[in-house]
Amino acid sequence: MRLTIQLLPLALAAAAFAAHGAEEVVRIGSASPVSGPSAHLGKDTENGARMAIDDLNARGFTIAGKKVRLVLVAEDDGGDPKQGTAVAQKLVDAGVAGVVGHLNSGTTVPASKIYHAAGIPQITPSSTTPSYTSQGFKSAFRLVANDNKVGSTLGRYAVTRLHARRVAVIDDRTAFGQGLADEFVKGLKATPGAVQVVSRQFTTDKATDFNAILTQIKASKPDLVFYGGMDAVAGPMLRQMKALGMDLKFMGGDGVCSEKLPQLAADGLGEDRVSCAVAGGVTGEQEQGYADFVARYRKTYRIELQTYAPYAYDAVMVLAAAMQKAGSADPAKYVAEIAKIRYQGVTGNIAFDARGDLLDAAMTIYTYRGGKKVKLEVVR
Repeated sequence: MRLTIQLLPLALAAAAFAAHGAEEVVRIGSASPVSGPSAHLGKDTENGARMAIDDLNARGFTIAGKKVRLVLVAEDDGGDPKQGTAVAQKLVDAGVAGVVGHLNSGTTVPASKIYHAAGIPQITPSSTTPSYTSQGFKSAFRLVANDNKVGSTLGRYAVTRLHARRVAVIDDRTAFGQGLADEFVKGLKATPGAVQVVSRQFTTDKATDFNAILTQIKASKPDLVFYGGMDAVAGPMLRQMKALGMDLKFMGGDGVCSEKLPQLAADGLGEDRVSCAVAGGVTGEQEQGYADFVARYRKTYRIELQTYAPYAYDAVMVLAAAMQKAGSADPAKYVAEIAKIRYQGVTGNIAFDARGDLLDAAMTIYTYRGGKKVKLEVVR
């Protein structure tokens, strides 16, 4: 009897170990820049994906009736295309069943070729270049509007709501920045109204001194400056505009539209001076769900949500829902279910068109007041 009692804990431990060993493990990849100037946005993306993984595991996620433990495999692509392809191959070699990422268009497109060749589905929560989904890959999806829609909507908004008539355009020469600026110019020209592009200038995504291009822009007397790029450049640019006495409206896409912009721009931010758009948005009853997510994110990570965490969260949830629909985590078996998905997410209703773009994609226009990002409206 004494021997039986002594052996009982060992037997229970062995049973627990056997049960754990029988549990299927499914790896989900996360790829974003968690180093470099966009690290705050990349970490935001990774955090959103991790929240989804933790939520699913806490609920007891199952596939075909079998319990599955999801594991996030997070990699830093540095926002660099070469590093991005190396990360993509690393995730493929790690045996991930799906990938959430990448953040930047310049890394997303080359990485997508590697995932496609391996048959692994990829959902970007942020990349907007149209070329991503125009490659014909059945494994490529995005949860935000593409540059065609973002740029044209911002161009129309600049003319009809901000009453711009003389516009200067700057981009950072990246796939994202240049593509967005080009589409913005098309949107301006397609909108009725006497509007001119009085200056077109270029910088880089690592530049810190903009005095030369800003001086040229100032001489052209614009009433609005549009910047295609990220907040790490937009912030210092706004500060230097103020130093040059350029009290102009400033506009950008979701790369600019972060919670960190007030810190980066300091006194160059102004009140209601900056208009920016995030490629997504919810209205009505869905707004409460989004607000609850933001509050939970803040409590979990003790930092402010930047921009992309809700989209990364939904990307993981879409992958998981498709696995359950297919009854398998094998990419070859469940990727077709992503294309057919109808999912109510934190960021709204999710469904994809034949190319993998988000159907009926919305956009949210923001400004900054009192050093805080303020939602103005959701447009489609």
